[in-house]
Amino acid sequence: MHVPDGFIDAPVSVATGAVAVAGVAVALRGARRELDDRTAPLAGLTAAFVFAAQMLNFPVASGTSGHLLGGTLAAILVGPYTGVLCVSVVLLMQALLFADGGLTALGTNITTMALVTVVVGYGLFRLLLRVLPESRTSVSVSAFIAAVVSVPAAAVAFTAIYAVGGTADVSIGKVATAMIGVHVLIGIGEALITAVTVSSVLAVRPDLVYGARGLLKPLELRTGAEQGADGPAEPSRA
Repeated sequence: MHVPDGFIDAPVSVATGAVAVAGVAVALRGARRELDDRTAPLAGLTAAFVFAAQMLNFPVASGTSGHLLGGTLAAILVGPYTGVLCVSVVLLMQALLFADGGLTALGTNITTMALVTVVVGYGLFRLLLRVLPESRTSVSVSAFIAAVVSVPAAAVAFTAIYAVGGTADVSIGKVATAMIGVHVLIGIGEALITAVTVSSVLAVRPDLVYGARGLLKPLELRTGAEQGADGPAEPSRA
């Protein structure tokens, strides 16, 4: 999914760069409402997790491989605005330190992998939670479906960008078939990672999952004094 330098022509790269700058600016403003004493530390951990997970590729088909994009996962854990910032920072660091995605294509990569995945993934996640019963299972299922859809959605966005400004001698039909077909499979891997990660956090600290706040009751810690207030257990009789 990482677009290298020169794959998209200069005018379209400038245009996607403007879209990315506008999106990040909106995210910076919106993140002020999301970041609190719980979200702020988790945002750093989420960005680190997405960075590490993107370095690990899993086989898809015909010798190709894929990796986590992370937009839906980050949005569910820390909020959509903060999620955009987390993935954008990861993409910036990868481009600067590892040449994973070109600097002139950074706007394209942020647009497809940060903005599109968060908008599509988190929007679908919230929509599903409105129609499904309020439970941890519904949150995990919604996270899975949202992540599955968000990855091919990013591939569709890239195909549209390529149709306007692509420089390679490859027909748009072949690009669309290859990108969308492969990224449907990558989306399944993304969905598994997203659902497992969200379920794991829900199991121990449901209050940390931004997308599930207000839907689930926090875990209750029962102390010995509280148990005693309920009255001692009756001894068993022989």
